[in-house]
Amino acid sequence: MSLKAGDKVSLSIQDIAFGGEGVGRLDEFVIFVPFVLVGETVEAEITEVKKNFARAKLVRVEKASPHRVEPLCAYFAKCGGCQYQHIDYPEQLRIKHKQIADLFERVGKISPDKIAPGVACPSPYGYRNRIMIRTQWNKPEQKLNIGFIRGDCGLVEDIQECKIAEPALNEQILQVRKNPPPKGGLKVVLRVQPENWEVPPDSFFQNNFFLLPKLVETVQEFLRSSGTKYLADLYCGVGFFGIELAGAVEGFVGVEYDQRAIQAARKNAAGRKISNGEFISAKVEEALPPLLQKLSPEKTSVLIDPPRKGCQPEILHLLRETRPAQVVYVSCHPATMARDLNILCNDGVFELVRVQPLDMFPQTQHVECVADLRAGQNLAKPPEIVSTE
Repeated sequence: MSLKAGDKVSLSIQDIAFGGEGVGRLDEFVIFVPFVLVGETVEAEITEVKKNFARAKLVRVEKASPHRVEPLCAYFAKCGGCQYQHIDYPEQLRIKHKQIADLFERVGKISPDKIAPGVACPSPYGYRNRIMIRTQWNKPEQKLNIGFIRGDCGLVEDIQECKIAEPALNEQILQVRKNPPPKGGLKVVLRVQPENWEVPPDSFFQNNFFLLPKLVETVQEFLRSSGTKYLADLYCGVGFFGIELAGAVEGFVGVEYDQRAIQAARKNAAGRKISNGEFISAKVEEALPPLLQKLSPEKTSVLIDPPRKGCQPEILHLLRETRPAQVVYVSCHPATMARDLNILCNDGVFELVRVQPLDMFPQTQHVECVADLRAGQNLAKPPEIVSTE
């Protein structure tokens, strides 16, 4: 294919790849184009040519999809935060479900019928309770740009507001702009503190309060259906899941390496008068074997909510070796989750019952998933699929 950067081509979009780019073909040569929909015909300009594919930027839509809508944000397609504001929300959910099913089948060798319909967010805009804005000196215009990294380069797009952020955060953005940092190259974290939870500045907390109850409900249904007595909450942070699920088990233990988060977890539990659990500050790989020996694997569910990069190989090996009755895996990165589930389920050590997607990140390529895995002899009737209403 004799394509080069700057060439303009007309493409029929056949699919939306994981990550949000549309897939078009020119004589079977794949070209990725952002901000398009399946069924559209578009004009695109080639920006990069590789051996097996090329990338292009959208020039214009020649034939639009009925699912195309006008983005609410003036910075959409410049700011790199959102990929799907041009798509109506029901279609966003359909696209994400297909992407997850395709990805899990390809990476995890998991049947698509294991993927439940996605749970919609009741507030597709104005939902984020935490954002990080960056500063960068704009030399040509001699001013400080305050905003988000662009999607097409490493420059900062100057913004006045963020349409997917909670209103309180947009007020904070204006305050930062009125009292800007002294120089470029700085990051400013803005956060709406969760009510009645202690969360240290650098500790993780789910960034969508609107769908958080459904996330807890999903994990709780999976946990109750297993019939286990104990919960080991790994990477527990400030204790959110252990505390919320305390009523579903006889006892629980939360494990987290960050000592400040563990101190907050203990305060959060005490404030809710939770007395059937404890929190320990330790590396997960060191704490897990003695913990399961103490609780007994056949009576224990292990909940893992690892960082985006997924579980360390050592943790996956320990889970396969110790074989708890259930593993509930929570992840905001389906690709690393599919990889890890494939490892856990290899040779039938665990069996996947269901994956429940929850759209914690509307307008973006990201999606939260919860997977229910059982040790072979502990398979029971799976829980009902969580309603998408």
